[in-house]
Amino acid sequence: MKNSKPLLLAVGILLCLAAVACGAGADAPTLKIAGIPDQNSSEIARRYEVLTTYLSSELGVEVEFVPTVNYAATVIGFKQGGIQLAWFGGLTGVQARKAVPGSKAIAQRPRDAEFHSKFIVAADSEAGDIRDLKDLTFTFGSESSTSGHLMPRHFLLKIGIDPDKDFRGPPNYSGSHDKTWKLVESGAFQAGALNEAVWDQAVSEGKVDLKKVRELWVTPPYYDYNWTVRGDLDDKFGQGFTDRVQEALLGINGKHGEIREMFQTDSFEVSENANYRFIEEIARNLGILN
Repeated sequence: MKNSKPLLLAVGILLCLAAVACGAGADAPTLKIAGIPDQNSSEIARRYEVLTTYLSSELGVEVEFVPTVNYAATVIGFKQGGIQLAWFGGLTGVQARKAVPGSKAIAQRPRDAEFHSKFIVAADSEAGDIRDLKDLTFTFGSESSTSGHLMPRHFLLKIGIDPDKDFRGPPNYSGSHDKTWKLVESGAFQAGALNEAVWDQAVSEGKVDLKKVRELWVTPPYYDYNWTVRGDLDDKFGQGFTDRVQEALLGINGKHGEIREMFQTDSFEVSENANYRFIEEIARNLGILN
């Protein structure tokens, strides 16, 4: 019995250490991520289910996907701190970084350095050029979409078409790229503009009825999608955490094929805020950004 005290002391120490470890785990912050809802909700949910599992393993923290109802809600969530890492379009990324000083674009796909919008029309339309869109009914995507609204509007204005005056009635806003081509395919609208990646994938997978809708015109290139982190990420997770997040995203390259497939890329590369100055300038000129 006289040896029982050291044993009890050792057990007590182990229990205390376990309690401290459990307490630390309970208090550890959760990395909350989101992405603009540019496609249907089931595709979005599947994309982030796989990504959160990967990031949690790489970063050693709990990672939670925060679904959002629209583009603006994603920016608001980022501004309020409920989202700390987000997959934004060019415009929403600019809006988010302006709302949270110190925030940074840290990664993009190679294709995002030369992204395009595509204009589509009903297959039986007589339109042969973008200038023929006058007097047709037209749908954009989300009002906050770079490839579904901002850049298509910009290029339309450059050739002398004012979307608010020259279409047959005011333009529609579908809310997402997949809805845009479906609206034109169904005949609800005669023409529309959307993200090239969504259109190309839908065509390659045979989802689009090309007897009802066809591609009309492709825009010049511009910067678009990017991963953006809040400027206070290191304050919450420790010094160097932002760099670790960037490394984890770049670490998807060459492996994790399911993630790459869902983001329609072979790899991610380093990005920076300066890449999106052109987008910011256009948004200001159009009165979309103050």
